Amino acid sequence: MAGILDSVNQRTQLVGQNRLELLLFKLQGNQRFGINVFKVREVLQCPPLTSMPRLNPFVRGVAHIRGQTISVIDLSMATGGKMIDDVTKRFIIIAEYNRSVQGFLVGSVERIININWDSILPPPKGTGRASYLTAVTEIDNELVEILDVEKILNEITPLGTDVSASVTEGLDISAIKDKIIYIADDSSVARKQVIKALTSLGLKIEAAKNGAEALKGLLAFAEETGDVTDKVGVLVSDIEMPEMDGYTLTAEIKNNPKLKNLHVILHTSLSGVFNQAMVKKVGADDFIAKFHPDELANSVKKWLGLET
Repeated sequence: MAGILDSVNQRTQLVGQNRLELLLFKLQGNQRFGINVFKVREVLQCPPLTSMPRLNPFVRGVAHIRGQTISVIDLSMATGGKMIDDVTKRFIIIAEYNRSVQGFLVGSVERIININWDSILPPPKGTGRASYLTAVTEIDNELVEILDVEKILNEITPLGTDVSASVTEGLDISAIKDKIIYIADDSSVARKQVIKALTSLGLKIEAAKNGAEALKGLLAFAEETGDVTDKVGVLVSDIEMPEMDGYTLTAEIKNNPKLKNLHVILHTSLSGVFNQAMVKKVGADDFIAKFHPDELANSVKKWLGLET
């Protein structure tokens, strides 16, 4: 286990080539799950957990790690499974999502695998745990499930989606009232959050579930007039999405004469200096870390030319 993430910094060249690396882990049974390495700070054997009053039932306790107090979420319980037993023999994945750090309690951690985003597919329709998936892929002839961590976190600590009145005060959209705000995000929870926040701007909103679907939709708009911006005012895209990631989607847009004038905001739970560099590399106009309704709405206003 020691050193499983030692070479993460050397892997950054994979991003932007529609590739990623998944850290594979298991919960209670033999089913494998995956989490993007770029979300992961470290993996360690579960330290002693301290119980706190009024914790969510899925939070097994808090751990004190490198001077920081971190909530530890039982991923099995949070996705409808049984409690992970004997935590002293289990592991926690320390990850950063949506501007905060969490610990995910898992049964075991296996290895890191390199994969292309086009090998990662939307989850099959169904009930139960399937509702907690954003994608699936196949490794060693076995199905690997990629969890919708944003949905899990939102069920434990719901995020506010209301935009402050000051953001929309005096807003005049008459000049662009027929334009669309286009959204691409594979998480159903994230899509709903973004739609609710941006509805306050008064424009029509359309959404795609991944980069490939978004590109197809944008090309369809462009075919009508020759320039997508005649129909679409701005694109707000996640980065991590099955089939085509947000970096690749942005590069495709900026390299297509019919799409290149579209302003692209990358809106993601990934963060850090590396991602800022990738934003410039692929030509995105803005980079917003999830999820702050006012910050997102102000960025959309800016690129729509609606700043007041």
